[in-house]
Amino acid sequence: MQYGGQSSPYPVLVTLLVANGSTLAVKPVNQTNYHSSDAMAVAMSSTCPGLYCGRVMVNGSADGECGVCPRGERSNLQKVCERCTESPELYDWLYLGFMAMLPLVLHWFFIEWYSGKKSSSALLQHLTALLECGVSAVVTLLLTEPLGVLGIRSCRVQMLSDWYTMLYNPSPDYINTLHCTQEAVYPLYTIVLIYYAFCLVLMMLLRPLLVKKIACGLGKSERFRSVYAALYFFPILTVLQAVGGGLLYYAFPYIILVLSLVTLAVYMSASEIQSFKNLVAKKKRLVVLLSHWLLHAYGIVSISRLDKLEQDLPLLALVPGPALFYMATAKFTEPSRILAEGGSGH
Repeated sequence: MQYGGQSSPYPVLVTLLVANGSTLAVKPVNQTNYHSSDAMAVAMSSTCPGLYCGRVMVNGSADGECGVCPRGERSNLQKVCERCTESPELYDWLYLGFMAMLPLVLHWFFIEWYSGKKSSSALLQHLTALLECGVSAVVTLLLTEPLGVLGIRSCRVQMLSDWYTMLYNPSPDYINTLHCTQEAVYPLYTIVLIYYAFCLVLMMLLRPLLVKKIACGLGKSERFRSVYAALYFFPILTVLQAVGGGLLYYAFPYIILVLSLVTLAVYMSASEIQSFKNLVAKKKRLVVLLSHWLLHAYGIVSISRLDKLEQDLPLLALVPGPALFYMATAKFTEPSRILAEGGSGH
């Protein structure tokens, strides 16, 4: 800048008018080394890098360093750790119900598989497994915040990456990693693992004593096979939740529908149920059919989420469809009939 034809020995000055009561003062600001890149650095330093890093609120202000948010909190859009206070949506409860049903259904399957036709203890073992899982679910809910209440507070699931925050730890300088791994979907990830732990403990406390007393129709090596099976599938379920929890969260409605349809078809084929008369011949068959219908309805509700009741509720009328279709077409696909028609040249 030129002053009277001569170059000024002072740096470039920007004149600012600062209100000070009723007077105005002129305040010089040094702009010699002030560039747009410096403004960018200042703006970037006020936020945290990565998707899940945040600053912890201390005395109403977020002046701490960027890092992982405490359990039960999640960083918001301003990159400040915010406490999870929302209630789970219907879809979240349906997901938790699905994960809670898995060990119960596996218990029932292996109890039925190993109990034998002559054993009269299967029903009591089924009830014991239901008791174990029911008590475990209640205790897990009571021990989850808020304590002593059959309810939970949660963080809303926004995207698939919320389940895998360990894969999104940022490296601002491409050398050092800022570790911000946390449970962004609190408590949907850990509550399932806690539930499985309680199920395993209660099973080990109750089932061996029960089986030893009532399973008299089985040999010593066969009595505890259903318990041994649980010692295998509980670690598998734990790894499945730890690794694939996010994928299961989005896919479980379709998994329920597909598996329930396949298992129903296999059961009806193995039991040679080809008509309504064959179906009602044994009460056990009706119980199995109704159980599969409940699973069908559960899957339909999970997919529709009942957002529009007037449109979604009529979908439940499709629940008996697969069983009715199987009984109506089973006689046309019977292997003996196909072989007989093939031998006669038709």
